[in-house]
Amino acid sequence: MKKLKRRFIVPAVVFILGMCALIGAIYVVGDGQEQQNRTKAKLNAMTYAERIKGELMEGIGVTDTLKQVVISGDGNINRFYDVAANMMDDSIQSIQIAPNGVVTEIYPEDRNESGKIDLINDSDRGEISRYARDNDTVIMQGPFELKQGGYGIAVRNPVYLENENGQKSFWGFTIVILKVPEIFSDSVEALSNFGYKYSLQKSASPWDATYVWVYGSKKELNDPVIYDFDVYGDKWRLEILPKSGFYNNNYLIYMVIGGVIIVLLLTGLTAALISINENRKNFKRLAVTDTLTGIYNRLGFDEQVEQYMRQNPQKHCVVAMLDIDDFKLVNDVYGHAAGDGALKKLAESMKQYFSKDVILGRNGGDEFSIFMPDCTVMEVKPSLKKFTEETRKFYGKGEEHTFTISLGFAESPVFADNRSQLMRCADMALYEVKMRGKNGCMAYREGKHVKSRAKLGFAVKDIIDNMPGAFIVYRADKENDEILLANSELLRLTGCKNMDELLAYTGKSFRNLIRRDELESCQKSIWSQIDGGNVNDYSFFHMKKADGTYISVLDHGRIVDLVHNGRVFYVMIMDLKSLQRHYGDCLELVEK
Repeated sequence: MKKLKRRFIVPAVVFILGMCALIGAIYVVGDGQEQQNRTKAKLNAMTYAERIKGELMEGIGVTDTLKQVVISGDGNINRFYDVAANMMDDSIQSIQIAPNGVVTEIYPEDRNESGKIDLINDSDRGEISRYARDNDTVIMQGPFELKQGGYGIAVRNPVYLENENGQKSFWGFTIVILKVPEIFSDSVEALSNFGYKYSLQKSASPWDATYVWVYGSKKELNDPVIYDFDVYGDKWRLEILPKSGFYNNNYLIYMVIGGVIIVLLLTGLTAALISINENRKNFKRLAVTDTLTGIYNRLGFDEQVEQYMRQNPQKHCVVAMLDIDDFKLVNDVYGHAAGDGALKKLAESMKQYFSKDVILGRNGGDEFSIFMPDCTVMEVKPSLKKFTEETRKFYGKGEEHTFTISLGFAESPVFADNRSQLMRCADMALYEVKMRGKNGCMAYREGKHVKSRAKLGFAVKDIIDNMPGAFIVYRADKENDEILLANSELLRLTGCKNMDELLAYTGKSFRNLIRRDELESCQKSIWSQIDGGNVNDYSFFHMKKADGTYISVLDHGRIVDLVHNGRVFYVMIMDLKSLQRHYGDCLELVEK
């Protein structure tokens, strides 16, 4: 209702004020025809120059919107052509992006392929593009002839990305090529209809005061009314002159008619600006919202927390960071759709559990953040512990599965006096939970927290690949012994270049590694040991390599029950010849 009032009342007020100004102008300047005409010309120059500026700003707004998409995607634009297609209109020749200053994507691409150039180093565009990059300012270059016919103006908007330390780095440009005169065709057409000759000019470059012709009369106008305006640092000039000169016997009639039209145009412009402003607010909301979960994304969360901490520097507050345990495994085993389901389920539980004054955000991937204002660690610890222990489920492969979370939290200003430092403390607490076995909740403890994630943390892949032996994981199922994992040493032992090659020649089945005449006895030996109550099993067999040859190996396995994969075998496989070189006859007797 409030938006509706603003859309109608404000233009109505503008219309009323405009009409009052018109009546006053007629009364005040009625005794001087030349002055009247000149005043009218100045008013028209201002109105249409501002309207042209507004139309140019609409075109530039396309680059601003695209810029926000780049920033919210941390430098990535998914489905660029779909995004660009939604922004196109008749006044736009093409929409482009130029990471690192090199144009890589153009919409529409047809007949625009030649536009894929290195803007920074181009002889015609390099200097002004470097100026835009170095001064972080929008630049407009042109007009220039388009290969498709007509003229165009290039708008290049530099994009800078900010890392977690607040440092900015140049990403590239978002670009729109505006058609001339289509971008301001309504304005220049209206000027002509009102009986004016006109000339629209702009500065050759931000550092050059020389004006170049853009559209209108190329001949110099005699004593015209001049209106100068700026568009992102570029100087623009609109010169207008009545076709019959400043002396006109029908001046008052024209002034009344023209004034009414101007007021209507101002009213329409006001309504348009209000609509544009509301659309920009919607774009802003979309830019700070995570599309999957509906809560704040990293940008939106950081902005809200920064604002609170800046306005309330002495108030205590708590930030919690959490993620889903073994989330990569959920994606790998059940697919990304199931992973997305788990993320949405976690976000829903956050929205239901915490009060409205709590700020919720998704940092990216499976990592989430919670900001609790005006509270201490001791006050929120029981609540966070209870939240962590809640049972959560997702659906994957037609079945319901549970998942757990890990959570770390920290308090300001006890351990931090700014958002980034507070987030780091919460992250350290989260990491300590992970190091202690996951599925827990822990507060940051100064002096007792992990000192360095780089020193204490090891990637699972690094550990497995650097084991001093061949290692393989497969399902502990007599009918389905699917291979799930193999390290680099096992790939080397079997003569495979990668995991795909191993899965190809084994058909993803562990039994296909065993020589056929030993398969039944080997499988029987393994399962008799397991069925007999042993956790570990031992067996000898000849393992088939990728080239069809065999090597004698010792198999030492352990059966384990996992949450996501059920029962699996963890198996170490050792080359008997290598062992015999070190242990001699002892192993030969065992093999016999």
